[in-house]
Amino acid sequence: MDLASYAYQIWKNAIDRFPELQKTIPALPPVVFSTQPHQATEKKPDGVLVYLRTAEGNDALAWVDKDGNNVTESQFEILKAAECSPDTPALPRQDNHHDLVRSGAEFLVAEEKSVGGQLGRPSGARFRTYERLKRYADKVKGTLFDIPQLTKVIEEIYRFPLRQSATDTLNRQLRAGISDDKLAELAMALRDDDRLCVVQEEEHSDEPQIICSLGLAPSDSTGA
Repeated sequence: MDLASYAYQIWKNAIDRFPELQKTIPALPPVVFSTQPHQATEKKPDGVLVYLRTAEGNDALAWVDKDGNNVTESQFEILKAAECSPDTPALPRQDNHHDLVRSGAEFLVAEEKSVGGQLGRPSGARFRTYERLKRYADKVKGTLFDIPQLTKVIEEIYRFPLRQSATDTLNRQLRAGISDDKLAELAMALRDDDRLCVVQEEEHSDEPQIICSLGLAPSDSTGA
């Protein structure tokens, strides 16, 4: 299961049990934060989890320890570290919480630039779809299977972030082993329905957006 599907299932389970969350969670302000009790180990230290949306529209998670060092790049491990029960008590904010959030955000931005640049992570739907469509377009160029509209799709994917629904759809099909020609048909259909990319012709901010953060602290932490 890909990360988006895994996260969606967590959300679905939560709102099935507690329907009021469907209004409460979306109403939370940007950069909201909290702290929960954490049983630290050598590989799972105290620190902060950061959820960030990059300037390119990619969602990413980071886990930094109390010294601001990156703990793991596994998005699943980070998501699991945030797990808690409805009655988990919120602890006071750690003194260096916001400094650690900054460290996590800086790591994620640097990582995106180094591993994927404009298209994000090589394992992501946007990167993989772009690479496969570009390869397919080069292969069929000048033949009876040449599709002029495909060039516009490839350009749009390169310039703009995918819609979340498109990311989910493409991830499912990529996992299922969709062929290049069917992938091209799918991407063109999504574009025709305005369901492929978030197209913003206007000037937009190049700044990443911190969605939220969660401190991981000993249960006896006194915070700030």
